[in-house]
Amino acid sequence: MITDLFAPFLLTTLLIELTPGPNMAWLALTSASQGKRSGFAAVAGVALGLALLAAASAAGLAELATRSSLMFGLLRYAGVAYLLWLAWKAWTGEGELSPNIANQNLLGAWFRHGLLLNLLNPKAAVFFITVLPTYISAKSAVAPQAALLSATYVAIATVVHLLIVAFAGQAHGWISAGNRSHMIRRVFAGLLAAIAIWFLIGTA
Repeated sequence: MITDLFAPFLLTTLLIELTPGPNMAWLALTSASQGKRSGFAAVAGVALGLALLAAASAAGLAELATRSSLMFGLLRYAGVAYLLWLAWKAWTGEGELSPNIANQNLLGAWFRHGLLLNLLNPKAAVFFITVLPTYISAKSAVAPQAALLSATYVAIATVVHLLIVAFAGQAHGWISAGNRSHMIRRVFAGLLAAIAIWFLIGTA
């Protein structure tokens, strides 16, 4: 159901998604170091995470989590810890976080990383319970509007994320060429740790 508030919502969503943040940086870093296929798998995980947060918001669970300072803090620190764990895996060269490794069996891992990083991001939940409701008209049924706005947000976010992956993935050929894997792995780990700190500050 389209209302007069839909166009302003589109603009707000686009501006939010085009603002650089930890999520955008992580997707760019993943695509540049692991390749576009891994980046696209991560985008799919991010999209599912956003959809689940929208559903949780509709059910009232997201509001419960973000209104509780304890729960908000737990989600925030869990997200930071997860990013630091990924940085450690990259530093030690374990599993799918080593450059040059992006086979079919590991795409599911990148999907899970994208999913978990979004579910552990309280700021994403805050959007659905504070920003989105301001664009729901009281003159029309609430549920259809909420569903439409949520789907629109996920769609716009996914398109932006896909573009990031497409552009950042162009660097993968240079990164994976030659004998650079050890150096790139350490740089990748350092940047992941920096993103974790950014995430911590950005969700404060």
